Amino acid sequence: MNELRTYAKAGQIVQEVFSSLRTVLSLNGCEFEQKRLSIYENIRFGKVNATRAEIEEAAREANAHNFIMQLPNKYETLVGERGVQLSGGEKQRIALARALVRHPTILLLDEATSALDNVNEKIVQEALNRACRGRTTIVIAHRLTTIQNADQIYVLDNGSVIEQGTHETLMAKRRGKYQAMVKRQQIEKINDDKDGMMTMQQTKEEDDISIIERSRLLSESQIVDTKKVQSSKSLGQSIAFFRLLSMNSREWIIILIGCIACVLNGAAQPMFAPLYTKMIDTFKYCSASERRHRVLVISFLFSLLGFSLLTLNFLQYTAFAIAGSKLTQRVRSKAFACLLRQEVAYFDRPENSSGSICTRLSSHALAVQEMVGTRLGVICEALALSSSIAASASAADAFFDLFDRIPAIDNTSTEGRELVDFRGEIKFDQVKFIYPTRPTSVVLNKFQLNIKPGQRVALVGTSGSGKSTTIQLLERFYDVTNGGILLDGFDIRQLNLHWVRSQFGLVCQEPILFDLTIAENITYGLENVPMEDIINAATKANIHQFIDQLPQGYETKTGIKGSFLSGGEKQRIAIARVLIRRPKVLLLDEATSAMDSYNEQIIQEALEQAQIDDPSRTSLIIAHRLSTIRSCDLICVLEGGQIVESGTHPELIQQRGVYYNMLAQNNLQ
Repeated sequence: MNELRTYAKAGQIVQEVFSSLRTVLSLNGCEFEQKRLSIYENIRFGKVNATRAEIEEAAREANAHNFIMQLPNKYETLVGERGVQLSGGEKQRIALARALVRHPTILLLDEATSALDNVNEKIVQEALNRACRGRTTIVIAHRLTTIQNADQIYVLDNGSVIEQGTHETLMAKRRGKYQAMVKRQQIEKINDDKDGMMTMQQTKEEDDISIIERSRLLSESQIVDTKKVQSSKSLGQSIAFFRLLSMNSREWIIILIGCIACVLNGAAQPMFAPLYTKMIDTFKYCSASERRHRVLVISFLFSLLGFSLLTLNFLQYTAFAIAGSKLTQRVRSKAFACLLRQEVAYFDRPENSSGSICTRLSSHALAVQEMVGTRLGVICEALALSSSIAASASAADAFFDLFDRIPAIDNTSTEGRELVDFRGEIKFDQVKFIYPTRPTSVVLNKFQLNIKPGQRVALVGTSGSGKSTTIQLLERFYDVTNGGILLDGFDIRQLNLHWVRSQFGLVCQEPILFDLTIAENITYGLENVPMEDIINAATKANIHQFIDQLPQGYETKTGIKGSFLSGGEKQRIAIARVLIRRPKVLLLDEATSAMDSYNEQIIQEALEQAQIDDPSRTSLIIAHRLSTIRSCDLICVLEGGQIVESGTHPELIQQRGVYYNMLAQNNLQ
């Protein structure tokens, strides 16, 4: 990086807009994460010794206190794993409160609103403006709607400052980089902004309604989490024991040797008593002449019995240790395979969180090993079950419940039909959907949408309106509650699951990369992919030039979860991973949310070019940035799980309805 020097006075806001550079230092970043604790504990992570008053003050400063107080347990409300029980705006405000509770002199904000829709962005931005008062603040942003009131704006390119000034001075600079970036993000110039803009009061009212609805759901989920619903099915200790033995049938010879050693070991123990008696009688009744001979004989028998017990104990514990370790490996492997079969709804339950599953695979497996391993020797010797055996049987029951569970959607199933010539036609037919863990909340209600082959369809709307749920239903992470989803006229539930998912290419809002090389991440799940195809996909995703400049090129490691890369770079690799598969249906869930306007435009051109290269490809796009969907064949506006408006971009502008108001919020003056 070239030498870079910037200065800011205390209390001044410094806004840095990067064209090709992302910082890795932030106090509140774009990838916020909540632990599976209460809201109070999540905020206290920022300052371990913070008082209750300090935590509540930080929440007020982050504009989070009001919505927290409307929750059933207020600050003691559990947020769920990774904050799954909260909306994006609520999670970001809690993350901001966690940053503010330590009263920082300098506040670093790295894409703090990149993952939010317009409604939540406005609320979080209001909290950020309040938090910036009296602090030196450095903000990295791609959404230029947040920079108009900044004291200084620095535009960086290739590690150097190429422009600086206020929003007004930079906009007045002809052919400037900043001016070009702003114009690139402008969608439509709407004259009547006063009528078109949704008021902040309306935004807060909508947020309050969603909070009230979620409060009931949060309360219900916490009841489940507190009670720890136990399995109603119990196989019984004896059944569990013999079932475990059947899983150990491959080692029956080893177990038989161990059992024989146990029986002989138990039978040999009483032999010490007559030997002790003989020894005492020898010293009591024998004469001195024969006493020496008898002592030598009895001593030899003692040594022989001791050696026999040593051999029997060695055989016993070695045999059962081998059988137990084999069983543990077998149980863990089968449990993991069964977990992969389960539908997504199974993991939504609090008792099936990642931490609970890891505990079961670890501690329960060891308990099972004791039951069929070392404890089996105790069974053979004592012919009775101890309390530890009962605990082991209980652990075995938990595994067998998992083994016997039939998932609603079997991820390993090979059943179902495969369409020979799939055209890409999708129909949502009066779909109603309720998440299994939230039975009182209807996400989609009488949802009707017809997508023709080769059509580009966009879904827009506020958070919680059901946009991402449609993609989850298409991927069959869940099945519809009522109605149906048809692919080329066939019910998706009648089709082969692997075939269905192979037809879709999904790019999520939060890209998932593995601790592998860039090339391996792009080709993940594929075999024998030519390097030419990898480079071609990376070029279409506008990531090849960046990769080519790295010392190791495509062999560069991305780190755990892609930690060595910026958000935009990770997203472009994820897009390349989809494009190399040439899917029949392309699913984009906020695919460009982590990119600046320049890269966003290039990616949009790449995605449009991919559509031109394969006109038969159907695309379903979920977007908060409305600039990315103007060219779509159909735009659908969702509210409350239903489509309230649909049409092309010009048609919806003429209607001056919900979509028009969303455009007004997105528009830069």
